[in-house]
Amino acid sequence: MDDEMIKIREAKIEDLKVLKEFEQEIINYERPYAPNLGEDPITYYDLETLIINKDANVLVANFQDEIVGSGYALIEKAKAYLKPKQIAYLGFMYVLPEYRGKGINGKLVNDLISWSKERNISEIQLDVYAENKSALIAYQKLGFKPDLLKMRIGTED
Repeated sequence: MDDEMIKIREAKIEDLKVLKEFEQEIINYERPYAPNLGEDPITYYDLETLIINKDANVLVANFQDEIVGSGYALIEKAKAYLKPKQIAYLGFMYVLPEYRGKGINGKLVNDLISWSKERNISEIQLDVYAENKSALIAYQKLGFKPDLLKMRIGTED
């Protein structure tokens, strides 16, 4: 597959069916890393709101008119004690299994970073499960550095 055959574009409301399927694939993939996830059906995102929100940019990757990947950036207020005062949070990063390893996630992330820079956002954040080694490596290759590690314990175990 030629790199130029992958086209990145903004998501449209008409893409919701496929994007909701991607969301369920993300949830299924993350279940082994997150034993505290509720029972299905659950959702992570209000995709329709994200698509129409002026402070968000939902992107899809297309290959031959098929959506093969997704991701979003959402401008958020940073915690009051941090600088800068706003950040872009990346989420909903997904690529169909048969298209992984072809740089699609990197293209999505780079486009979301560019979109954020155009809005004078100087810090980009995302969450990755500590045990998801392949995602950690992929994001580190794109320039992300580990930050705070959230830890938890269940009191009913």
